[in-house]
Amino acid sequence: MLLLLIIRDYIDAAQPVGSRRLVERFRLDLSSATIRNEMAALTDLGYLRQPHTSAGRVPTEEGYRFFVGRMMYRAELPQSVRKAIVTQFHEARADMDQWMHLAASVLAHRSQGASVVTAPRSVIARFRHIELVSTQGRQVLMVLVLAGGEVSQQVLTLAAAVSQDRLSQTASHINGLFSGLSPDELASAAARADALERDILLLVSADMRRFTDSSAGEIYTDGLTNVLAEPEFAGSDDARHALKILEERSVLRDVLSRTSNEDPAGGLQVLIGGEGEWQELRQCSMILARYGVPGIVTGTLGVLGPMRMPYSRTIPMVRFVARLLSGFVNDRIGAP
Repeated sequence: MLLLLIIRDYIDAAQPVGSRRLVERFRLDLSSATIRNEMAALTDLGYLRQPHTSAGRVPTEEGYRFFVGRMMYRAELPQSVRKAIVTQFHEARADMDQWMHLAASVLAHRSQGASVVTAPRSVIARFRHIELVSTQGRQVLMVLVLAGGEVSQQVLTLAAAVSQDRLSQTASHINGLFSGLSPDELASAAARADALERDILLLVSADMRRFTDSSAGEIYTDGLTNVLAEPEFAGSDDARHALKILEERSVLRDVLSRTSNEDPAGGLQVLIGGEGEWQELRQCSMILARYGVPGIVTGTLGVLGPMRMPYSRTIPMVRFVARLLSGFVNDRIGAP
């Protein structure tokens, strides 16, 4: 209990916590001497450290991990905050790009940290439908739509010119038979199709594989100045090093890959101090969540801030916005 009070006070004040302050702020029925002894014991256990001999104590990474573990599934957003966020999303257009920007803005504003949101991507590309439009001679514009909502356009050059009527019939036949299939399943079906349909199916299959093999989609960020304004980063390069990770997409995607696939509607990963892997984050924490439809299409969202971030507010915020985006993606792709 004492450790939780120390971390709460340090999160609020950003100052080393002393025994007298704890007694006064939380009206503890204990003497300052008793509190000092308990704090010394917590320091020996690795949960606290003392920056200077005469200073109070501050939490260590292990202390924060204990704190997060105790309250990760307990913290809830106030009803008024949930209602305000839902209203913001419902007033926005049902447009993926606008929802991604809004999610990043809400997370940054409500958490006072830096937010990151990745556009949803298909886990395994699944065919939804195509349109074939005759353009000139043997050239045909193919518009491919995947189950996750991704759209690809490319100009095909066929072996011979084909009328628009036949192209439309072929597209209709493919859409009616093969919706929901993977690239491998489409390639297998091509062996049993006529020449035109076989060529189209093989091209669709190859295009879908590029989607599956490609890197994550667009990344949306907001609130970078929030982190720079934190007192522990004043006059320090630590914040700038941390924010640089948001600009270096390859490193950021490596961090985002740490999120769990098991519960995309609310499962969380809390990375504290870079977890010994990312030196840029050694003074920071990241709260990350996966959203979307399991096994079909998912994205990642999260908040970056100092280790002293307000976990009790940020954790339920990230979880709540992830659930909102999961519902939006589910409605968009028409998943059962």
